[in-house]
Amino acid sequence: SHGNKEVFSCRGILLAVQWFWDRGHKDITVFVPSWRKEQPRPDVLITDQHILRDLEKKKIVVFTPSRRVGGKRVVCYDDRFIVRLAHESDGVVVSNDTYRDLQNERPEWKRFIEERLLMYSFVNDK
Repeated sequence: SHGNKEVFSCRGILLAVQWFWDRGHKDITVFVPSWRKEQPRPDVLITDQHILRDLEKKKIVVFTPSRRVGGKRVVCYDDRFIVRLAHESDGVVVSNDTYRDLQNERPEWKRFIEERLLMYSFVNDK
């Protein structure tokens, strides 16, 4: 949401990571679809992609798999990666997604999502 729905702002990811880091949280994982590493198209703008590479080197960003089949991009369902890791590591999910479909998939995930989902808003760079 840092890019105001106009661009995918990698700086927004860095700001969020830094916010948690500054508060003593060191076990931070950010899942990003691997196609965000590709050259941006005019209709899907991405800013500051170098930030993703830097965070990947620090083992903070993990790229979820995608592939091309018949010239079309096929992406995995990364919500499952997010909820599974947070649940297994007793963490918190920072997202504005409500994960309704995953709440119905596993009973233990329903309670976890209800109690451990932290929604957010950006006000400029805060």
